[in-house]
Amino acid sequence: MKTNTRRPRLEASFATKILLLLGGMALLAGAALVSPLPAVKTVKVNERIYALLGPTELPNAHNGGYMVNSTLILGDKGAILVDTGFSDEIGAHIRKAAEKLTKLPITHVVNTHHHGDHSLGNTEFPGAEIISSENCRKLMIDTGADWIATAESMTGRKLPNTKAIPASRTYASQTRTAAEINGVKIEFWVPEAAHTRGDMLMWLPDDKVLIAGDVLVNTVTPAFRDAEVRHWVQTLAEVQRFPARIIIPGHGPLMTMQQAQTMHKQMAAFHAGVEKLYKAGGAEADVRKQVNLKDWQKLKHFDEQMGGNINRTWLEVEAENF
Repeated sequence: MKTNTRRPRLEASFATKILLLLGGMALLAGAALVSPLPAVKTVKVNERIYALLGPTELPNAHNGGYMVNSTLILGDKGAILVDTGFSDEIGAHIRKAAEKLTKLPITHVVNTHHHGDHSLGNTEFPGAEIISSENCRKLMIDTGADWIATAESMTGRKLPNTKAIPASRTYASQTRTAAEINGVKIEFWVPEAAHTRGDMLMWLPDDKVLIAGDVLVNTVTPAFRDAEVRHWVQTLAEVQRFPARIIIPGHGPLMTMQQAQTMHKQMAAFHAGVEKLYKAGGAEADVRKQVNLKDWQKLKHFDEQMGGNINRTWLEVEAENF
């Protein structure tokens, strides 16, 4: 009887060890499937401004959704970070890159617009004041959960600690507001609309640097998902009034004003071509045949983005001319 009473205990102990071992192996296997985030490419713009450039691929399992360009601006008492990435993990990744450049705390975070790849990393900066346009704040509240779901779907990662944290300081549409943060002079410019209805650009007059968010992108196909294309073309025309030496785009390498002018001409020609086709009685399916897309085809992600861009522009032109 003693033998029988011991045997179940020994078997239970052995079974527990096996379960723990298998559980540990499963955790290790799961960790191995999650790729480390790509390195942040740091470009020194001047003594107090650093561009933190992300990859130009679309969100996927390999890059974990890291694809955004951020900007670090060093002030006298703290630092300003522009755009924080697609998740708390990416926000932490960008923060660690910033900590290698300065010991100053990040006291302010700016979101150029509401899209998750630019704003969901706000979670990692609980002590910072968050700044955006009024429309960006509203759109983050309305669509934040959708952007988290999109990030999880595209990357295959669960993001239980990622939250949409909207701004506490906002600027109204169609305004330009001069401000000073940590001794840095900034003009916050909120156009009526462009890449989204909540875009905000930052002009640093002492540095002659324009931080553009996705109003300007370089070497990649601009995304029209939430765009108002006619207003975007108008905004790109206004960009050229700034005497910018350097433009930090939302995606891709740093830009010159000449490259911004090229994007403006390309966007204007595309919108005009679609509108001309519509007024001539054409169909959306004719855009690829009758509108010159040669320069667009040179950009990354043309195949993935252009169908949606054509549809968005066609529907906008249709509504304007109905």
